[in-house]
Amino acid sequence: METRKPARLDALTGLRCFAAINIVFFHFSNPQWFGVFAPIINAGYASVSYFILLSGFVLAYNYSARARAGEFNALRFYEARFTRIYPIYFISLAMSWWMIPAEYAAHTHTMFWVGMALTPLLLQGWIPSIATFLNTPAWTMSAEAFYYFLFPWMAHWKRPASIRRHVGKLALVWVLGLIPGTLYIVFSPDHIPHPDRWSWGPWLQALKYTPLPHLASFVFGVLLAHLDEVMERSTRLRLILGIFGFAATFSILEMGSIVPYAIVHDGLLMPLFGCIVLGLAGNNILARILGWWPLVFIGEASYCLYLLHFNLWTMLHHSQILERTGLIRLDPWISYAILIALALFALHMIEKPAQKQLRKMLNLWR
Repeated sequence: METRKPARLDALTGLRCFAAINIVFFHFSNPQWFGVFAPIINAGYASVSYFILLSGFVLAYNYSARARAGEFNALRFYEARFTRIYPIYFISLAMSWWMIPAEYAAHTHTMFWVGMALTPLLLQGWIPSIATFLNTPAWTMSAEAFYYFLFPWMAHWKRPASIRRHVGKLALVWVLGLIPGTLYIVFSPDHIPHPDRWSWGPWLQALKYTPLPHLASFVFGVLLAHLDEVMERSTRLRLILGIFGFAATFSILEMGSIVPYAIVHDGLLMPLFGCIVLGLAGNNILARILGWWPLVFIGEASYCLYLLHFNLWTMLHHSQILERTGLIRLDPWISYAILIALALFALHMIEKPAQKQLRKMLNLWR
């Protein structure tokens, strides 16, 4: 008997809408424009950590039961991931052609060609100096590709026998995830007195952009899905966890530089993101609010928005089309709206058709 497909979790898709838009604001806004929400915008990098954790959760939510039932096919999983992520990733690289001269000037001759070779293969993230080669946000896909490679092994992990063991494993992964940032703080290898989002240093680049420091977030998400399986969907506890997760995350971000950047960037917020995910995966008013269809509609395009926004924004403003059409007086808000519209276009006119076509081709080759 084939394992039943899990139900959609629309509230998590709805939150992806806000997380992706927050990253756009992080890159292309002044956080002070947003008043009380300024700490959230200024820590937009935390949305990436949330996406990585959510990726592990969603994959385990969809595949772990099948793996335990012996119905998981690793090759088909890799094919599904490739057809899902690569079409838009390829488009993002094609849009980056204008960045090639700048990258050539910024790197040694050897590292430039290493970047040109590794970036299409989703391997650039393993070398900190070229992790953001051609398209700054694309480093995440280099990390995700590595996690996808490991996931078939993770999918077969057994669920702990009790909730206490679930929580114990999550706590252990959280502690392990804090180690890279903590070591950076203790040893200060870049000799930066108070690192923040604007700081640069080779070791800080490795901490921010390479796959291994973020692996704990992905694993945390996988284990969180196991805990989600044994929790009642309609329990009040889920609502309490969700509200607590949002409130505590905001409180920590509002503390600003009091909390060290190196551990906020990835690691510290893991349990709070876990509370949010468990809350939104339940049946409660919080899940219904974030499961509102317009949020879900935009949230489905969050991958396109995330991966394309950096180069789209730059191309839009270099083209001076806003000046020529008189829309510049509405900027930056008109630019944000255009980016969302183009992300929706990319989802429905490029990503989904390309995914179907690639799957047909792969089926023919089998």
